[in-house]
Amino acid sequence: MENFFSFLERHVDTNRSLLCVGIDPHASDLPEHTAQAALEFSLKIVKETAPYAAAFKPNAAFFEVFGPEGWAALKQVIDAIKAESDRIGSVIPVILDAKRGDIASTAEAYAASAFEALGAHAITLSPYLGQDSIAPFVAHRERGAFVLCKTSNPGAGLVQDLALADGALVHEKIAQLARGWNAQNNVGLVVGATQPQSLARVRAIAPELWILAPGVGAQGGDLETALMAGLRADGMGVLVPVSRAISRAGNMRNAARDLRDEINEIRARKRTMDDGRWTILSSQQPATSNQQLATSLLATGCVKFGQFKLKSGLMSPIYMDLRQLVSHPKVLAQVAAAYAPLLDGLSFDRLAALPYAALPIGTAISLNMGLPLIYPRKEAKAYGTKADIEGAFAEGETAVVIDDLTTTGDSKFEAIDKLTGAGLKVTDVVVLIDRQSGAKEAMAARGVALHAVVTLSQLLDEYERGNLVPAEQIAQAREFLKGF
Repeated sequence: MENFFSFLERHVDTNRSLLCVGIDPHASDLPEHTAQAALEFSLKIVKETAPYAAAFKPNAAFFEVFGPEGWAALKQVIDAIKAESDRIGSVIPVILDAKRGDIASTAEAYAASAFEALGAHAITLSPYLGQDSIAPFVAHRERGAFVLCKTSNPGAGLVQDLALADGALVHEKIAQLARGWNAQNNVGLVVGATQPQSLARVRAIAPELWILAPGVGAQGGDLETALMAGLRADGMGVLVPVSRAISRAGNMRNAARDLRDEINEIRARKRTMDDGRWTILSSQQPATSNQQLATSLLATGCVKFGQFKLKSGLMSPIYMDLRQLVSHPKVLAQVAAAYAPLLDGLSFDRLAALPYAALPIGTAISLNMGLPLIYPRKEAKAYGTKADIEGAFAEGETAVVIDDLTTTGDSKFEAIDKLTGAGLKVTDVVVLIDRQSGAKEAMAARGVALHAVVTLSQLLDEYERGNLVPAEQIAQAREFLKGF
């Protein structure tokens, strides 16, 4: 029997859409506050937008408010979606937005109500009571559940951002748990589009799970930022719920179509970036390479915000750990491609990557550009050739030093001394991130030019521009930079 997300993906392919049309009959949208008015309003949405919908998401509260008549209206709306599915020749999933959360026979009754009585295909759930509150809803693989992880409301962080004993935040732990609950490929997560930093982090924690990302439009979430942070490498994995921007548009059909097309343009741009080519497929709303790089580094945990003790003993509000790249080949390919424009403008015979963080980066650049690679050892071999430099080279050749980032430049000087001691020339160092802590000036004093793909200030600008990191953390990082 087909599982829920394979069923969803089949319809996504058919309709070429990740747009989840919300059905929220607010009182202010109705000519009169009755179940019949809510029904007529909802049926119009279904009829106008079905050709462009990846899914429909009726909100149970706006029907329950009318009592038994409202419940009957909700059932009629779901039946109408099934009729539209027959008309277009592809079953449109119905996600009941009910946020249920209970245990034992109560949870079983809620599941029967949603799936058997109403005929919904999936439901939103609160995970607060644990796995046994989720189990009745996902017992049948053809039914799905989207578990609340990091919600779109302003007060979400009061509980969802609390730190646990192992250092993970509550919403990060929920993402980890949901992966274990997804044994039948029918568990997803709810992460607000208004929380792009969390969206990127959850995608890194749960790379395969589908995410329902509410908050685009009226709540202030940015569509492109959310998709860039949340999409999987295959261009899927995120459903974008939109209700008021469609239901209150002059032409609902055109509004849904335009949103569907805008989402697909962003998917195409991201997929091309994921291939490492940094090509923009559309001239509308172009995403710069710095934007994608910043998002990718945040999503993979290569850039973290908090309080970290540096090697120097200083406490820093930002930390960069590019050793994480080895576990993210797509992002590693992006990073390698980002070095290429700088290297194309330099004259050298071979790359010299510094251990340890830059070795996978240097290897990726070597493979991407077809350039020979060597590396200076941290310690000379005590056996065999007892080499200080690994790889083939000739005395008098020029090596360009490749490293992940630079702070003061001290580690670069140690490596340069080894390389020059072996008869190589070094005039340039290329890094991914310049922390702007004096390395550029120190290297210039020794006749070596430092080239950086991005500076730390530029990364902070991208995080601020994309609303990927809270403003206070950006301010703390900028204040820290002033000390150098």
